[in-house]
Amino acid sequence: MGFSIVEMFKHMGGVAWGVTITLLLMSVISIGIMIERWYTYSQATKQSRKYAPEVARLLKQGKIKEAIDVSHGAQVKHSHLAKVLVVGLQEWQYQQETGEAERDKDGAVDAAKRAIQRATAVNLADLKRGLSGLATIGSTAPFVGLFGTTFGIINAFQGMALTGSGGIAAISAGIAEALITTAFGLFVAVPAVWAYNYLSSRVEGYNVEMDNSRSELLDYFITKGA
Repeated sequence: MGFSIVEMFKHMGGVAWGVTITLLLMSVISIGIMIERWYTYSQATKQSRKYAPEVARLLKQGKIKEAIDVSHGAQVKHSHLAKVLVVGLQEWQYQQETGEAERDKDGAVDAAKRAIQRATAVNLADLKRGLSGLATIGSTAPFVGLFGTTFGIINAFQGMALTGSGGIAAISAGIAEALITTAFGLFVAVPAVWAYNYLSSRVEGYNVEMDNSRSELLDYFITKGA
């Protein structure tokens, strides 16, 4: 037996093939998460960059209703800022319509603040969707590969026992399984870990942006809202 990729695959046993197929499925899932999250985050960034100056302009003009309408637009449906600020704007509009903003301005601001905090928590959870799967794949894929490696080494020793020799012919099938599953486990794990760290940093950045936008909106309610 040679040690080309094709030859090693030909001599893999059932356990090694099961491990390889499992790792292949894990790889497909991780790639799917990466693509979906990359698209979602790209749209969130793009739409929020357009949304923020537009809603700021409307608020400076005192147009709360128009700002709410903009926040509900289809063109900002992926914007993390729009999802958070629209809740605060709606709550503030309700406080104004019921007269609570005039009777108890601090209470109205606190109500808007709580509404934004709840929306931020929900939106943050949505932004993190799928990342736990990437983390799980990144941390477990090497161990799944190691499972196949263990069986490959066992097969290598069995080959030695059957032939009574330690030559390459006796252990080649087991070595093939060990090499393939180990390499494939690392091949799946490394990109998943890289993607998880990168996407997590993006989420942290979005969280900072939402917190800053919340503070600016509450400042607006305090200084100009009533």
